[in-house]
Amino acid sequence: MKKILLKTESLSKSFSSGGVLQHVLKNIDLELYEGDFTVIMGASGAGKSTLLYALSGMDTPTLGRITFGGEVISDYNPDELAVFRRRHCGFVFQQIYLIDGMSLMDNVLAAGLLVNKDRKALAERAGELFRAVNIPEETWHKFPTQISGGEAQRAGIVRGLINSPEILYADEPTGALNSRTGLQVLDTLTEFNRRGQSVVMVTHDMRSARRGNRILYLKDGVILGECSLGAYEHGDVKRHEKLSAFLTEMGW
Repeated sequence: MKKILLKTESLSKSFSSGGVLQHVLKNIDLELYEGDFTVIMGASGAGKSTLLYALSGMDTPTLGRITFGGEVISDYNPDELAVFRRRHCGFVFQQIYLIDGMSLMDNVLAAGLLVNKDRKALAERAGELFRAVNIPEETWHKFPTQISGGEAQRAGIVRGLINSPEILYADEPTGALNSRTGLQVLDTLTEFNRRGQSVVMVTHDMRSARRGNRILYLKDGVILGECSLGAYEHGDVKRHEKLSAFLTEMGW
């Protein structure tokens, strides 16, 4: 039986817009499991990114509970949530947010030093991760403006993994990339998941969604349905057909 990493109970999130209360997430009960590649899909405005931000402690719910490792993190104050994110969560965004004035290595170390002050150990781990994402050593000390978008996003994955997070959260990680570089990023995420890294990814892209073993479909702030695909295998036609049928059923 898979280990539960994170659990939500009646998770709800509302915003006030123009004096009108908008209910973005509505009473979501969800469990995230160790080793899963969970994909969150849905139309624009369904609440996908809001759900990811709530799960990761980047935002707080209006109502409900989020439990991680026996701790109710939805009760944490902002400082406690910041510590939680640093220690337990990694992030990869559509906009990569590397600091232009710092090398790739320094971008990664800056994130790592927030948790671990052993710079030598961090540099060794960063080197291992850079090699794992096929970024050669001669590139580690280049600046973000000197590399391709695909390399920058893979460096962003290294930054997200430097503190060995239990969950790596990815919000449209291929959204700003062309097909070839997007595929490289998906291959990278898939390989780390095969090594045991738990991943939660928001995407509009069916090609990206096929990498997940668990697909959640969000509509109007609720989880409308779930599809289990099993472990990803390249060229699995039945996987594509199963996901297509599920998304059609959901009204994709």
